[in-house]
Amino acid sequence: MLRRISWTSVVICLAASWIAYSAFAQQPAPTAGQAKEGKGKGKGKQVVQRPPLFLREEWKQSTPPSEHGATQESLANPKLEMKLYGPSAKEVQLTGNVGDETNPVHVWTGLCPSACAVTLRDKSSYADLTGLARIKWVTKMSGFHVVRPVVKLADGTLLVGDHADGSTVDWLTSEFSIADVRWRRLDPERAVTVGDWVNNPDLSKVDEIGFADLLPGSGHGQGGWSDVALIEVYGKPVSR
Repeated sequence: MLRRISWTSVVICLAASWIAYSAFAQQPAPTAGQAKEGKGKGKGKQVVQRPPLFLREEWKQSTPPSEHGATQESLANPKLEMKLYGPSAKEVQLTGNVGDETNPVHVWTGLCPSACAVTLRDKSSYADLTGLARIKWVTKMSGFHVVRPVVKLADGTLLVGDHADGSTVDWLTSEFSIADVRWRRLDPERAVTVGDWVNNPDLSKVDEIGFADLLPGSGHGQGGWSDVALIEVYGKPVSR
C-alpha cells in the first residue's frame, strides 16, 4: 500500500534544505594562514621564550682561604663589577671553601652592624628583567634574617623587593620570577626603604642586580646574618 506524501511536507523539506545550504555558503573561506594552522596541531601559536642566563657569580676565594672583606677581587666573573650599599657595607665579608658543600665560598653579612646591600653590574649590558625574567641563588640564614632582591634602574633608582628567601637549616637553592615581586625605594646611603610602593617600575633596563639584608648582623656565632653563595640572573641583555 503506497503512502501519500502531502505537498506541505515536501515544501517543508525543500525549505529546510535551502536554509542549510544558504548558511553553509555564507561562511567565509579560510585564509591561507588558517588553513595551514588547521593542518598541524599547535602550529601558529606564539611560543613564550624564557630569557637566557644574563649573569652568574659564585665568588672567588683567596689563596690560602680566609675570611676577609668582599671586594672586586672577590668576583669570579671578570665581566662583572660589585657595588656595596649601606653605612656598614664595607664590612660584608667573603668566606668559605671551594668545593665544600657545607661551607661554599660566599658573602656574609654577620659583621654589618646595620642593613647592607650587594649588587652586581655587567660592564657591557643592561638587563631586561621583564617577562619571564628570574633570579636563582643559594643562601643560608641565621636568626630572623632573609635576603631580598635589589635592582638599580638605568636612571639610578635603587629598589628592594618584597620577595624574601632564607633557610636556617641548610644551604637552600631557590628561584623566583621578577614579575611576582613588588618594589620599594632603597636609600643607597642607609640601605633602608623609603616612600610607598613603586608601581610598575621600568625593568627593561636594569643596571645592577643583587640582594639586601635589612637587619643588622650579630657577628660570629648563631645570632643573625645572611650567607649568599651562587647568584644567577636570567634576563635579556641590552647594550649600554
